[in-house]
Amino acid sequence: MRDFRSVMHVIGLLLCIEAVAMLIPMLTDLIYKNSDWDIFLLSALVTFFIGLMLYYSFKKEKIIIKVRQAFVLTILSWIIIAFFACLPFVFSSASLNYTDSFFESISGITTTGATVINNLDQLQHGILLWRSLLQWFGGIGIILLAIAILPTLQIGGMQLLHMEQDDPYEKTLPKINQFVIEIFTLYSGLSLICALLYYINGMNGFDAITHAMTTISTGGFSTHNSSFAYFDSLNIEIISILFMIIGSLPFVVFLKFIHGDRESIFKDDQIKLFFIILLILITITSIWLNLSFVA
Repeated sequence: MRDFRSVMHVIGLLLCIEAVAMLIPMLTDLIYKNSDWDIFLLSALVTFFIGLMLYYSFKKEKIIIKVRQAFVLTILSWIIIAFFACLPFVFSSASLNYTDSFFESISGITTTGATVINNLDQLQHGILLWRSLLQWFGGIGIILLAIAILPTLQIGGMQLLHMEQDDPYEKTLPKINQFVIEIFTLYSGLSLICALLYYINGMNGFDAITHAMTTISTGGFSTHNSSFAYFDSLNIEIISILFMIIGSLPFVVFLKFIHGDRESIFKDDQIKLFFIILLILITITSIWLNLSFVA
């Protein structure tokens, strides 16, 4: 019989982290004096309690994540995290039924970007921030998993990175903890720069932060029904395009560039193919729009 106690142990830890993340929109609602703060608090307590039970119930002296467990952990973690992430959608002023709430949380955590909410401008700040946080965490994906289990990683730990990132570059960074921390720092730094640029170019602080999270994760959630059209700013649209492109590129190549391999970013086959496809689609779209405008 396969031993998946390590998987449940790690998922318990992830749920505890998710519960702590729920306190961010709770504090936001308190600052803006919104009524949903207690929903986030209760959701956080429920999530933390269940996470704590899983963490201690399946605790082992030595946690080893092998390939089989890594596959199960990657798939199961998305589902369970989304299950608890939908609690604020169900019980807050968003008033979504459970099906729509689960769809919204899955769309967020997987950075799909589809939404069933059509009254974004009327939602309270906490739930809007929660949507953006889900996409931001989803954008960093398996790296968040690695951070969560960093203290317990053993020989099989590197297998986690292969579940979503199939390239050889991580071998250039000998220590997995250094690799994970550097990518998380890079991801956070780019998010901060994006938010500052949004703020400088006309967004208020809240919109700048939430849109930066969903831009760098390439998810696309907005705080307004009309999305970027709400701001009517060419500069903001250019910033969003730039950071969506940056967020689409492999961060490992960025790290190689930072560590001195300046040519890696120009030699990488993924980046070459990405820009070829991007140029083709831009050309086709431009021609189509030009013909439609003339017609």
